[in-house]
Amino acid sequence: MLAPHELKTLQHKIAYENDQHAFAQLYISGMPFLLQFAHSIIKNKELAEEIVSDVFIKIWQKRADLKEVDNFKLYLYVSTKNTALNYLSRHFRKDTISLEEMSLNITAGSYNPEQLMVTSEIAKRIDEEIQKLPNRCKLIFKLVKEDGLRYNDIASLLNISVKTIDNQMAIALKKIAGAINFQLKKTSQHS
Repeated sequence: MLAPHELKTLQHKIAYENDQHAFAQLYISGMPFLLQFAHSIIKNKELAEEIVSDVFIKIWQKRADLKEVDNFKLYLYVSTKNTALNYLSRHFRKDTISLEEMSLNITAGSYNPEQLMVTSEIAKRIDEEIQKLPNRCKLIFKLVKEDGLRYNDIASLLNISVKTIDNQMAIALKKIAGAINFQLKKTSQHS
């Protein structure tokens, strides 16, 4: 997802100037993140794509309303969540979905071994450990580390407390750190 200042610029161009190029940039940069988030709720790739497309269509149709939006990134996630939950309630008569029900596959794309100065084995181990996290913990970790949302935004988005997010991040980081420490010990024993 784009940096906050870049999102603010696109938001302004879309809302005030009806800039289709800015909208296309928003779509290209935001689609993968929102698609993964929608998929964690819907658990169906095609439906998730339809939901995110609907979100972007509504954003374009109601672009003048974007002038009133303070946190555009959070607005995109909340819109996606609401559209997905509305779809579920309409089509499956299911009112809510718990965080434990949300499943999410996190790609290791943001873990560049050169940037982290670790071997590809350790990067692989990190990804494996992330995939083992409970669904709620994995979702929160992804929203913080990959999507760059703030704790307050995530708390609002998922209707949980900031303390819960803090606890889930501590669990995730402890498990990942344990896996890295294990891998480092294993690697040094073979050297």
